[in-house]
Amino acid sequence: MTAPTTRKDLMIVNMGPQHPSMHGVLRLIVTLDGEDVVDCEPILGYLHRGMEKIAENRTIIQYLPYVTRWDYLATMFTEAITINGPEQLGNIQVPKRASYIRVIMLELSRIASHLLWLGPFMADIGAQTPFFYIFRERELIYDLFEAATGMRMMHNFFRIGGVAADLPYGWIDKCLDFCDYFLTGVAEYQKLITRNPIFLERVEGVGIIGRDEALNWGLSGPMLRASGIEWDLRKVDHYESYDEFDWQVQWQREGDSLARYLVRIGEMTESIKIIQQALEGIPGGPYENLEMRRFDRLKDPEWNDFEYRFISKKPSPTFELSKQELYVRVEAPKGELGIFMIGDQSVFPWRWKIRPPGFINLQILPQLVKRMKLADIMTILGSIDIIMGEVDR
Repeated sequence: MTAPTTRKDLMIVNMGPQHPSMHGVLRLIVTLDGEDVVDCEPILGYLHRGMEKIAENRTIIQYLPYVTRWDYLATMFTEAITINGPEQLGNIQVPKRASYIRVIMLELSRIASHLLWLGPFMADIGAQTPFFYIFRERELIYDLFEAATGMRMMHNFFRIGGVAADLPYGWIDKCLDFCDYFLTGVAEYQKLITRNPIFLERVEGVGIIGRDEALNWGLSGPMLRASGIEWDLRKVDHYESYDEFDWQVQWQREGDSLARYLVRIGEMTESIKIIQQALEGIPGGPYENLEMRRFDRLKDPEWNDFEYRFISKKPSPTFELSKQELYVRVEAPKGELGIFMIGDQSVFPWRWKIRPPGFINLQILPQLVKRMKLADIMTILGSIDIIMGEVDR
């Protein structure tokens, strides 16, 4: 009698690029042995639009509307980084009021990004309810953005040396009301999710990243802080006016998907604390650096002595980037968003290299999902929090 032959061939499955849980157009080629993941190869580039090349033939002001299309859920951060570089190159001072307005906008944007991480992450795991809940709060944030900037998602609000417009009348009270309301919302999420036994079963001990591993892979943001490293660029780099507020860096030791969830939930409440302090202590004064509008060019006689560059409420289109190189970074919701730029005495940057947090955090995915079950891929990918717009650029 012949022994029953066991089949050893592996199955190769395509996940994406139009899978609902892929958070955009990410494609994973997964090699399966039954239900165990043997190998996983991410394929990127479906959303590549040449953002770095576009930057090299646009002035900073022309390029601003493009940058909100990298990470289109945390748009204020991409604008902040685009403006911070030229500001440091030209050593331009930002008025106190403008800095406070920026901090408020950045932290609101952080909350909006974490909310739209939480909903789909829970839906991936199998909990549909939070997905509807998060839109309730996120809609209020977008209403605040719309009142202040005129746009809900792509704001085009930051300017070199300040912001495009002052906060409208009554906005601060509206924002304070939102902060009070949102804290009850976060408490509701924690009641609904954090101690839910089914949720804990799916995330506890899944996708563990050790402390040294996180450093070696170059992870940043909640991915790094969930592995026991207290590293937050708002505390490290002291940019904008974060030093003037009282808040704590959120971090966990475990390094699993649950730890990353707890870090992000904690960050939302810390952001509310920062926003409340900024709103209560916001100083008066100008919201943009008016000195920016002056420049030492000779008047163009063909324009009949009419200083046409003063018409618009933005710095001169002839703002030159000095001949030096610079790396600037901010703490975006997904990690360290950085730009390496080289100027060469022209209005266009000579090189504009984007360091997207999502792209670098995504590198560790194949290692995390090996020897896990197929269903865990969604949990781990969701806990990384990627946006394909910034991964592919």
